[in-house]
Amino acid sequence: MPCSRSPLVALKVRPLPPAEPVNLETCDREPIHIPGSIQPHGCLVACDIGFTRIERMSANAAEMLAWDDDLLGRQLADVLGPKLLHDLRNALAAAGAASRPALMLDVAFGDRVFDIAVHLHKSAVIIEFEPAPSIGQPLHIAREMIGRIKDLTDVDRLVQRACRIVAGTIGYDRVMIYRFEQDGSGKVVSEAKRADLESFLGQYFPASDIPQQARALYLKNTIRVISDASGARVPVEPVLDGSGEPLDLSFAHLRSVSPIHCEYLRNMGVAASMSISVVLDGQLWGLIACHHYSPRALPMAQRVALEVFGEFFSLHLKSLKERRRVAAVAGTRQALDRFLILSSHHEDVGELLRQSLREFSQLLANDGIGVMVDGKWAGIGTAPPDEERAALLDFIRTVSEGRVWATHALSQRFPEASAYSERLSGVLAIPLSQTGSDCLLFFRKELVQTLNWAGNPEKTYEAGPLGDRLTPRKSFAIWKETVKAQAQPWSEAEREIAEIVRVAIVEVVLRHNELMAGERRKSEVRQRMLNQELSHRVKNILAVIKSLVTSPQQHKNSLEEYVSTLQGRIEALAVAHDQVVRGDGGGILADLLEAELQPYRTKLSTITLEGPAVWLDSRAFSVMALVFHELATNAAKYGALSVTAGEVEVRWTMTGQDCDVSWRERNGPLVTLPSRRGFGSALIERSVPYDLHGRSSVRFEPSGLEAEFSIPSPHVKLTGSGPTMATYMVGTAAPEQSGLIRANPRIMIVEDQMLIALDLEAMLSDEGFSEVSTASSVQQGMAHIERAAPELAILDINLGQTNSFGIAAELMRRGIPFVFATGYGEGADLPPELVGVSIVRKPYSRSAMVGALSLLWDETHRDARKAQ
Repeated sequence: MPCSRSPLVALKVRPLPPAEPVNLETCDREPIHIPGSIQPHGCLVACDIGFTRIERMSANAAEMLAWDDDLLGRQLADVLGPKLLHDLRNALAAAGAASRPALMLDVAFGDRVFDIAVHLHKSAVIIEFEPAPSIGQPLHIAREMIGRIKDLTDVDRLVQRACRIVAGTIGYDRVMIYRFEQDGSGKVVSEAKRADLESFLGQYFPASDIPQQARALYLKNTIRVISDASGARVPVEPVLDGSGEPLDLSFAHLRSVSPIHCEYLRNMGVAASMSISVVLDGQLWGLIACHHYSPRALPMAQRVALEVFGEFFSLHLKSLKERRRVAAVAGTRQALDRFLILSSHHEDVGELLRQSLREFSQLLANDGIGVMVDGKWAGIGTAPPDEERAALLDFIRTVSEGRVWATHALSQRFPEASAYSERLSGVLAIPLSQTGSDCLLFFRKELVQTLNWAGNPEKTYEAGPLGDRLTPRKSFAIWKETVKAQAQPWSEAEREIAEIVRVAIVEVVLRHNELMAGERRKSEVRQRMLNQELSHRVKNILAVIKSLVTSPQQHKNSLEEYVSTLQGRIEALAVAHDQVVRGDGGGILADLLEAELQPYRTKLSTITLEGPAVWLDSRAFSVMALVFHELATNAAKYGALSVTAGEVEVRWTMTGQDCDVSWRERNGPLVTLPSRRGFGSALIERSVPYDLHGRSSVRFEPSGLEAEFSIPSPHVKLTGSGPTMATYMVGTAAPEQSGLIRANPRIMIVEDQMLIALDLEAMLSDEGFSEVSTASSVQQGMAHIERAAPELAILDINLGQTNSFGIAAELMRRGIPFVFATGYGEGADLPPELVGVSIVRKPYSRSAMVGALSLLWDETHRDARKAQ
């Protein structure tokens, strides 16, 4: 989605009325999510939540659906028929969220066959129809595409091959992988094109080519298709509903495109386009952008396949980047070994740092290195002039805020540095204390380079035929720009290494300070904090998740079921990981079982847990987390937990050095031997023998499933002498939540990750909470409290460069209850005044979050009644 700008030459600026000046923010203000029209290769109807009456339609809907009269106001059942209406209701009910509309492929309607997408957004059910060519099953196409990249272990090869695979699958004239740089601009890093086309490989595109609201939609709707850049826009009628609101098409497949963007494409000679968002950690890493030089509508089945491929590509790319990062971290650890060994025998850490500068300089590519400790400076190679050093260190202290800080264009951030920019343009600072007075710095010289821009990136523009919007650039010839006063940028991996160096040095400094003060006990506390921080950083390593994503799914009923199953398995791994961290490398078997069975406290089945206090090491804990998750999920879907009188008994005993676990289901549906075994069955039967060298067996008895597992030593050990037993009704949690749900309090969410905030909003909305608001920063949260104080709050501890402790203190002062939601789990480092606040660990389920809020609400109001 480009911003309008001219490339090769500066265009003249036409005088405009001062009241509405044209500037480069015009594109950012364009409401592209409510265009009031759709693309012409399909049609759209919108109705109320009850699927009763058609309230809006595209102008071509009656013709495409072969209806002789006006559709507005018609009963949907009369137009679509009872069977299709029933199928649409079921599809929407099974859909997880508006961002992933329910899909129905190859649906016969009259004498035509359609692909249909349906989603619910802002109280409107939006149904889209597209003519359906027969091209095969989307999961089969996606599986074939994924199979060609899943074994790649190099990031560059993955990017190159993915580009060729997409081009070969869909046949567009040009396919590019477009990566966003730190300044928001983009670079074409891979390309597959028709032989007669000019190449865009290696060219840069300015950040304003994709305005902010377009980037937000790329995160919401990861597949975007434009069938004809010169095609007519089909209006949606009426434009406004009874309350004066336009139809929000953020998640619609057929949403029409901004005229500015269409003109941009036509200027490039492009007639049709398609893009796949590449999302890493909730951020837009780049796009797989496809161009075609004649109109083309990509069928829905292929779009589904590309959506799945895009998600796997994002996960695999993240996995490889994590693997490369972990390798770099391992190398850094080895390089730090000598310093850590010397530090244990050295009384003056500052002097040791100054003596070790040459060893530290080998960790990152640099032209110079320096350290300021205890007011003393030492340096090697390129460094700022002596008379400028103090000012630079003061500036770094004000901007770093105790964290690693880096820039490759120092003079842009610190204008005083322009006097010596040829000598020094890049700085990476590693603070060694909270005040920032002690600091380790890496320096890089100016790197004069020539960038190939796809058009002039300077902010010149003119008003065009589209009124007060900017005219897109009309030339895409390479515009070369020589860049000065900039160094080689610091990569993500280098910043990660810097963080490892910071943690290691700070650990040494803290240990020495504690020894000097005689406070040896604090050293253990800080070591635990360090372990939690490092564990939190490597928690996203996706080696195991990749194997789950690529597991055979041919027996799944739908893409939605595949995604739901995958999400449950990932949550099971997260629970196991968090318990392992909190349990010093392992966890209690009973705690694991209770965590996995906790989500099924909404029915009236009985669960019995009985056995001694057995501890599992980290490997066994992770393996059994997946096994118990599969058993519990299957029991809830097909077994004893799927009926009101069902019973599940889990008993375990120690036999010698081994732990024998028995899972029994009773009073459930009649059990028969399944005709096919899926990935979940294989996981249950083979994980313990394969990963732990133990034994497992599963029997499908008519009275209920029975499973036996033997976990061998050294993966298990007894931690107490007495047996433990817990029997509970699974339905005990629902009554506790009813008071909270009836009250429907105002809830404030403070979360800096948009996708997580949206997911949490959806969870609460599904539970019936209608007054939910969000804030992404401390400033927004404080302003919201002043404007309309909430009655409950959910705070993410880590808000980017800061934390939510200030908001927590204000809520506590006002007597407003709140919980923390964080990836750090129950071991999060909290100030003394906040110790004891409830913590819900990420990734959290709906039941866990609502249960925590219910308990907090009931405790608060019970205490209030006692006070009265």
